[in-house]
Amino acid sequence: MESIIDVFSYFIDIRFQFFVLIGATAGLFVGAIPGLSVTMATALLVSITYSWNALDAMATIMGVFVVGVFSGAISAILINIPGAPSSVVTTLDGYPLAKKGRSYEALKYATVYSFIGTTFGILVLWVIAKPISNVALKFTPMDSFLICLFGLATVGTLTSKSFSKGLMSAMIGLILSMIGIDSVMGTPRLTFGIQDLQAGIGTVPALVGLFGFAEVLTVISEGNLTAQVAKVEKNLINTRNMLKYFPQSIYYAAIGTFVGALPGAGGPVAAFLAYGQATKITKNPTAPFGEGAVEGIVASETANNACIGGALIPMLTLAIPGDAVTAIILSVFYVHGLQPGPMFIQTNPEMFHVILAGGLIGAIWVLILGLGLGPKISKIINVPKRLLLPVVTVLCVIGSFSGNNRMFDVGLMFAFGILGFFMRRLEYPVAPLTLALVLGGTMDANFRRAISLASSESNKLLALFGRPITIVLLVLTIFVLVSNLPFLRNKEKKVFD
Repeated sequence: MESIIDVFSYFIDIRFQFFVLIGATAGLFVGAIPGLSVTMATALLVSITYSWNALDAMATIMGVFVVGVFSGAISAILINIPGAPSSVVTTLDGYPLAKKGRSYEALKYATVYSFIGTTFGILVLWVIAKPISNVALKFTPMDSFLICLFGLATVGTLTSKSFSKGLMSAMIGLILSMIGIDSVMGTPRLTFGIQDLQAGIGTVPALVGLFGFAEVLTVISEGNLTAQVAKVEKNLINTRNMLKYFPQSIYYAAIGTFVGALPGAGGPVAAFLAYGQATKITKNPTAPFGEGAVEGIVASETANNACIGGALIPMLTLAIPGDAVTAIILSVFYVHGLQPGPMFIQTNPEMFHVILAGGLIGAIWVLILGLGLGPKISKIINVPKRLLLPVVTVLCVIGSFSGNNRMFDVGLMFAFGILGFFMRRLEYPVAPLTLALVLGGTMDANFRRAISLASSESNKLLALFGRPITIVLLVLTIFVLVSNLPFLRNKEKKVFD
């Protein structure tokens, strides 16, 4: 009961509401413009909110996260270009519906069911985060190392067509995370005599480069995006018809929350799975799927927004981000001296309540901004890239410099931007590198701690891997790695073909 009062007390906190609104408004515009992304916006916010107090920073970032994921549907419906990867599935039925002159209806369905999906995911986070933390409290250092390794292996599996490319990306991130002063020996490691690297790779310039400047380079290389924006003509929609898909939406939200909790899966995977289920369980769709079926929009938008709560579950309880955005949010915690993990909810209940309140209030702003400004945002979607990209570049430079006031960090940002650009061109996923960069230090410390503790035992192997939780994590990690070996994947394809 006390937890409920604490969470809902933020609903009447004007200052908190203001910062969520700032983030929500930024998320609405950034998410709706093709070529930008909620991931990039969150990365830039890390640098902007660096000097803020943790409460204001998290309120703003939750607003961006929640509304930014939704607003990708606006451009998906109006111009057939998803504003975010998680909105790709929305284009299948959203744009055909808009071409029929029903764009307002498509936007309204996307808005209402994005609200439902987000609310469901945040409530699930509220209910199950503490039980998961209680289990995680029993983790040994080896368990913590293995859960991070499992997360990296899973990200490599789900974020790339090539498993080897996913693992290669993670390996690059792990190597980069080792740069700096060795925490045990106290000697420089992989610094190559560069004094500025002794403090390690700064998280802020790395993330801003990978998701901000790399996005600029990608858009420039692809040329201007030109598209015909569908007209938005307001028409009345029966509320009963709008809500008749609510029972199915709970099923899609459950899919989205579960997929979101899997490291690296994220909104695109959830949306595709939910869409596939919609085609199976819907007997009489309003139109054939792919030709303007409202049911397709409901499935996609409910699932990808439910991922928000799901992705926060492993981040808060195990310190393992569920997707690229939560990897960036994890860095926000570290920047503000917070330590996510099994003890987080017990030691920082206020910040847990801030995240819950920010998510729920953000969902409300989805409704308000989506229904109020969503239909009117079409004029902004086609903003000339020649005006937009210089602004984003300046923000990247300012953001990377402001953390430590070092030009070296600006150079790092450019370097990571170029790295991120070429990784995308060569189809190497950036998410595993990001996750490894954030988790590398934790993995290093836990592995060395586990070895140190086992060195005094008579049976070192049993001391390292003899506990039931450790065995389960080890088996899961080995299974993910082995099942993705090329010859086994080829056999699997032959069986299913």
